[in-house]
Amino acid sequence: MRKLSMTLLLLLLALTACGPAALDDQQPFETVNLTMGFRPDIQFAPMYMAVQQGFAEEQGLDIVFNHLPETEAVQLVGVDELKFAIASGEQVLLARAQGLPVVYVMAWWQDYPVAVAAPEGSGITEPADLEGKRIGIPGLFGASYIGFRALLDSAGLTEADVTLDSIGYTQVEALSQELDEAVVIYANNEPVQLEELGMPVNVIKVADHVHLASNGLITNEKTLREDPDLVRSMVAALIEGIEATVEDPGEAFEVSKTYVEGLAEGNTEVQREVLQRSLPFWQDGRIGFSDAEAWENMQAVLLDMELLTEPVNLDEAFTNEYLP
Repeated sequence: MRKLSMTLLLLLLALTACGPAALDDQQPFETVNLTMGFRPDIQFAPMYMAVQQGFAEEQGLDIVFNHLPETEAVQLVGVDELKFAIASGEQVLLARAQGLPVVYVMAWWQDYPVAVAAPEGSGITEPADLEGKRIGIPGLFGASYIGFRALLDSAGLTEADVTLDSIGYTQVEALSQELDEAVVIYANNEPVQLEELGMPVNVIKVADHVHLASNGLITNEKTLREDPDLVRSMVAALIEGIEATVEDPGEAFEVSKTYVEGLAEGNTEVQREVLQRSLPFWQDGRIGFSDAEAWENMQAVLLDMELLTEPVNLDEAFTNEYLP
């Protein structure tokens, strides 16, 4: 009996000694909100993959997705009410010009996706061909407008050389119904929809004529100063999500069905093709890396458009320091 009691005592002591250490090894996940565009979309597949494939978990992160208009998200990151958001390069520069200390820490889109689409056979194949044409555009704001202005500038044209028609996000209808001779679109999106309607188009990509800073991950100076390891973990998880999406877009599409309402219903082939045409914009170069020339070009466009009154310090606007 005494021998049995001693054995039980030794076992209890061993478990007591091991228990706290085992618990210490199980570090709690840090919940991080990632704010993206206005609504869930197949184009956010890399972010969904980062969570569903366990890359965020490996970094000790529990990523929660939020959706807000881009300008609102940038403002909230700037005042540290949000730690992270997906935002475009021009919004970073415009925010810093207003004194908001946002910093771009990972390039998701390596090239600017804005383009102009015109019907095949229209003779509109180069930026110079836009002269004198009536062109539909969502409005005189945002990435579409900035990309279009950069495209005009690449051909030595100005807004006075074209007729702009503000049409909201009805580019497919405007072109298919011949309301405009060309429309400003996203190269990975509207051309797919137009082709589905039996209307093949010529696509003039901004990226083929000028390199501009596009969408990526932003945070703020306070987070970089106080929690740089959090930023590194977030960047690492998202880069792995991008890489996994590029490697297996079919799996990324299936994963996205969990997040994008209606993606599993109706004609999924259009959305599959949108994802497929997004891939080159994400993988053309080193994933996550920001090119200084793209930022210099973006600033030059904003200054020319008088959206910036003076240059901002680009060294403070973006960094590659937190890449794996």
